[in-house]
Amino acid sequence: MKSSAAAKFIQLLAVIATILSLMFSTGSAVKAFAAQADLKLNQILARMEAQYTDNSFKAEFSQESTLKAMDITDFAAGKVFVRYPGMMRWEYEEPEKQVIITDAKKLWIFRPADNQVMIGSAPAFFSDGKGASFLSDINLIRKKFTISLEKSNDSFFYELKLKPLEKTLDVTDIHLSVTKNTFTVIRIVTYNSYGDQNRIELLNHRFNEKLDDKLFSFDIPPGTDVLQIDE
Repeated sequence: MKSSAAAKFIQLLAVIATILSLMFSTGSAVKAFAAQADLKLNQILARMEAQYTDNSFKAEFSQESTLKAMDITDFAAGKVFVRYPGMMRWEYEEPEKQVIITDAKKLWIFRPADNQVMIGSAPAFFSDGKGASFLSDINLIRKKFTISLEKSNDSFFYELKLKPLEKTLDVTDIHLSVTKNTFTVIRIVTYNSYGDQNRIELLNHRFNEKLDDKLFSFDIPPGTDVLQIDE
């Protein structure tokens, strides 16, 4: 009986040793992955361009917009459809339905509750990086911003800071969180000169989607009020 008890005790020690070994090896593997994934800024941008250029995707989004002077924060959520180059469709489902559409030339903002559509020039509206427009042409990041690689508190993401080459009041800097394994943008935080903040979280990306041309055009319903956006 004593030898049997001793054998069981030895087996238990072996099991514990195996578990501890797995725990430490898993932790080492995670650290090794993070270390291997640390690339230079140009390498990160090149991989982002490979992911987004000549591609299309759809995703879900949540948005948090804060007006600093008024101490007001609004929340919204919906779906986004993007096709290279320059085409986007943001379908807001909460707190109320609205849609922002561009075919890279025209811009439509339709608010069903107000029976109103605003029409303008997409290049003029998105020229300074508003509306996460670079998602539809990732090459614009190099052309329109100075870019720096910031320190990240998460070993699975790169943090990029973009500052517009042309200074504007609407956008002072943009912060991007990019996954290290797929080089996908999952967070966009935009600041303006007034200290306001617009934060967009993207999730459930589906790349290489076939997106119909109709998604990026808009037929104005009869009786809808039409307003022109000043350029």
